[in-house]
Amino acid sequence: MTLPGTVQIVDDVPAAFAALVLQEAPASVALSGGETGMECYQALSARAPDWSGVDVYFGDERFVRANDPDSNEGMARRVLLDRAHPRSIHPMFRPGSIDDAALAYDALIRAASPIDLVHLGLGPDGHTASLFPGSDSLDESERFVIAAGDDEHPHPRLTFTFAAIARARLVVVTVAGEEKRDAIDRIRAGEDLPGARIRGERVLWLGDRAAMGER
Repeated sequence: MTLPGTVQIVDDVPAAFAALVLQEAPASVALSGGETGMECYQALSARAPDWSGVDVYFGDERFVRANDPDSNEGMARRVLLDRAHPRSIHPMFRPGSIDDAALAYDALIRAASPIDLVHLGLGPDGHTASLFPGSDSLDESERFVIAAGDDEHPHPRLTFTFAAIARARLVVVTVAGEEKRDAIDRIRAGEDLPGARIRGERVLWLGDRAAMGER
């Protein structure tokens, strides 16, 4: 089995991601979290993009305020958004219950045009966004945003569902490092991990040789 979409092997995943975003010039993006995500946004920030016409969303988020060190929004603001000055930023977190926040973000995404570029990562366990192996959220087909989480990952989460991801004009999955190799191999072997369910108008996997198994 192959990965869903096109695979591009690169020497430097963050640099390749930055170049791709500048080439694509999306009018809307959904950002991710994680170490690779942060490195991608640092590389993009170093290229000084003009995002004055870009609307920024988030594909998943821990249910914490932006000033919490575990916040994806907070990370993205520090390393990219405070310099890129996008037209709008749409946080996932809002005071109140996580279920109310999920419903509000679902309505926001449903009312918006399909997002031009959704950026995803892949965890060593094969999860993407906050869609974790074996969770009921993997089979959600109606909602675009739901509350999620499990005992293996800190904090309750908000996440795009696969239905929301599939609306994107371009889905970019960045994977770097040998610790991601097992998840990639398991997807290629046909295991039903979350990463195997990624769909979109265009899906591009940007990976280095350590993660993708190329020598």
